[in-house]
Parts: sequence; structure tokens; C-alpha cells
Amino acid sequence: MGPLAAGPGHSRRWPGRSKERGSAALWFLFTLPLLLMFGAFAVDVPRFFAVSHELQNAADAAALAGAGALTTGSTVPNWTAAAASATAAVPLNISDGVKLSTGTVKTGYWDVAATSPTLVAPSAVILPPLSGHMPEPAVQVTVTRDASTNGGLVTLLLGALLGMPSTSDSATSVAVITPPSALPAGGLFPVVMDQCVYNQYWDSTTNQPKLDAAGQPKSFSIGNGATYGGSCEAGQWTSFKTVANDTPTIRGLITNGNPTALSIGDSIYVQPGVKDTIYSSVPTGVTVVMPVGTNVSTSGSTPIVAFAAFHIDTSNGASSKYITGHFVAGFKIPTQASGIGTGYGSYVAPRIAY
Repeated sequence: MGPLAAGPGHSRRWPGRSKERGSAALWFLFTLPLLLMFGAFAVDVPRFFAVSHELQNAADAAALAGAGALTTGSTVPNWTAAAASATAAVPLNISDGVKLSTGTVKTGYWDVAATSPTLVAPSAVILPPLSGHMPEPAVQVTVTRDASTNGGLVTLLLGALLGMPSTSDSATSVAVITPPSALPAGGLFPVVMDQCVYNQYWDSTTNQPKLDAAGQPKSFSIGNGATYGGSCEAGQWTSFKTVANDTPTIRGLITNGNPTALSIGDSIYVQPGVKDTIYSSVPTGVTVVMPVGTNVSTSGSTPIVAFAAFHIDTSNGASSKYITGHFVAGFKIPTQASGIGTGYGSYVAPRIAY
């Protein structure tokens, strides 16, 4: 017996087909909100993180611009210039296609060695913290997008389904300038300065050179046995890690700097007996970076305890054999110095601390 055929005017119906269509429709209605929520998650979350990343980039760039200005002018840190530079840098950035217009800029000191550092106002008394490091000059920038700032709230394309059509967002960055703990080859002048001279010519409470009656950094001499504060000799020639006491070697080091990288803690050779002809090779009217040691009055080795910025005013040979100059605050080391050392006027490039 063959298959049943539908008669004229009748269509073939399969049992349960209409029920399946109804079940599919109900399933779609029940799962649609869930699908839209997943869509909101897939679209809005990456977009929100992209906006946050752009705000963070803007805060970082503005903080670095401000920190770079801390060493400008005659007063270091230059808080006014730093705040102005950071403020001007914010509008150079965009977030979600919106040009930023403003940020909250603060200046002060930041203890990079502390577990939970906070910005200390410039007017506050700065004391050595328990970490053993002095707080460093810093610029803090916060960039925010909210209902009335920098283009308004961040719009969420499908977030309305979750009752959140838009949201605020912000990013904060802190940039600091720090004295170095290591210098690469070629970064140092071959004179080691005695740490004891800082008691006479450096104000550790302000991290600035002491000034004379005319308001200028006090000048002093290095070499020829000049002493300060009793028995403190300001400095002597050094051949760094090589034991040498000849004019050609020192003349080459004046021109080329230290042949190898040096860090705080490294020992260098002190040699006070260089001939007077070397002083004709000393550049004048320039600022150099010198290693700082202890007990430099006799030949031998001394550990590096810091790196100092020193401006050479004159160089005197013949029977004199000494260099005159003064300390400098806020000198930006042109080579790729690194680390965090003791603040004696020289600084590495600004870096993000938070």
C-alpha cells in the first residue's frame, strides 16, 4: 500500500510543527535581553577601556611636561613653570575623539621609596622620611571626563539596557625628577668632589646651593690643597677605575669622560698629583657632572656616594693648579643616567612615578 496523498483542497500537516514554531519564538523572546546584554558587554567594555587608556596617556604626557619644567629658570624646583607646562599639555590630547580642555594640576614632593606615597605641598617642611630618601620634586595631573568636563560623560552605546547610558572616567599620573644613582660611559668629569664640601656650600634643607651676598651661588676652588670648614678638601683628580697619575690619561678623560659606566658604591681612584699643564685642557663656562666621594685628600680609592652638578668658572695652571666654580641646582644630565641617588643638583630625565 503506497503513501497517503492529500486530497484536492487539502494541505499536508505534520503533527507538532506549530508547537515548535511557538517554542522557538518564546525562546527568542526570553533570550533576547540576554543577547543584548552580551552585546553591551562586548561593545561598551572595550570602548570604556580605550577611553580610560587615552585619559591615562593624557595625564602621563601632561605630568611629564610639567616635571620637565621643574628645572627651568633660576629657582629649582620651578613650581610655577611646572604647573603652567602641565596645564598647557592637557589640550594637546584627545579622548574618544573629543579634544581635552582641562586637567587638575598639583605640584609638590613625592617620596618614590615610600610604600604609599602622597603628594606633599611645596610649602610643607621637607624632612627625610623613614625610607631614607628625600621626597623628589613632582607634578600630579588628573584628567577627568564627567558631565561638565572635557566633552561630557563617556557615552555607552548599549549601556542603556543596563540602566547606564553614560559614565564618568578619570586618570591620574605623577611624574618626578630624581638625582641619578648611575651614569653611563662619557657622563662624568674626572674630578672627584669630597662630600664634606657640601656642608659649606650646599643647603640640604632646600636642595639648593648656598648663596653669597649678591644672591649668586657661592664660588670655591678644587685642587691645590684648598680646604673648607677645617680639613675638608673640595676635590681631587680621578682616573676612575684605572690607577693612573699621568697628564695624557687625565687629558683624555677630560675630553671623553669615564670609559665605563659608574654607579653609587663603585670605588674610584683618587690621585692629587697631576701636573699643572693639565689645567689648560679644562673647559670653562660649562656645567659638568662629578662623582662625589669621601676622604679625597690622599691617593687611594674612595666609594662614590652621589653625583653633583658643578659649573666650571675658571681653570688655573702654573703654580696655582686649581679649578674655581660653583654648585648648580636643577641640571638635566644629557646622557642616559638612571636610578635614584642623593640630590646634589643633577637630575635624570623626568619619569612616571605613579
